[in-house]
Amino acid sequence: MIFSQYLAELKHVQILLPAEEHSLWRSFKEEGNLESRRRLIESYQPLVFKTAAHWRLSESAMLDIIQEGTVGLIEAVENFDHTRGVAFSLFAVHRIKGRIVDHLKREDSGLVHIDSPLNDAAGQATIADLLVDAQAEVAAQAEQNYLVEQLKTAMQRLPAKEQQVLHGVFLDDFEPKELADSMSLSVSHVYRLQKQGIRRLRGMLSKLMGNW
Repeated sequence: MIFSQYLAELKHVQILLPAEEHSLWRSFKEEGNLESRRRLIESYQPLVFKTAAHWRLSESAMLDIIQEGTVGLIEAVENFDHTRGVAFSLFAVHRIKGRIVDHLKREDSGLVHIDSPLNDAAGQATIADLLVDAQAEVAAQAEQNYLVEQLKTAMQRLPAKEQQVLHGVFLDDFEPKELADSMSLSVSHVYRLQKQGIRRLRGMLSKLMGNW
């Protein structure tokens, strides 16, 4: 398949309505219906393309990582627990991105990842900008790595919705409106959960960082 053909087919993918998607998950997970599985994979193919588009690649290389991302999508469909009430897109993007990154590491391509700026009410920022003082100096790389691990642990202790919002907005590059739709929330509610989550993280990590 050539890249232009893939893009043409992508335009015909229909987004599932919430009730329809719920029915497909039940059909696949509870009844083993493989046609439902196929439709779920097909309907989330745009998520693979969106994730892959963060890398600067030639068309042939793009097709390679789309293929890898699709494997990640299939793994996500197989392992997703539809009864937990978590948006599948938030669950799947980790598998998709992980597959792509592993492939690029194997290929040793040295290609640059495009880090999209994050937007909140105060303007463009990254999660690091929101959590730490930009002037704070880190004594060593080891301390940075330790802090990252502490941040991951702290995020796991957040209430479920705050955790979903921070992962979605800061780690998975979801737009607030897109995230709000996937969680059936208003955009203002997403911003509120985002601010609450950041406030909790600051509280949990305040002993580790003295320049907040």
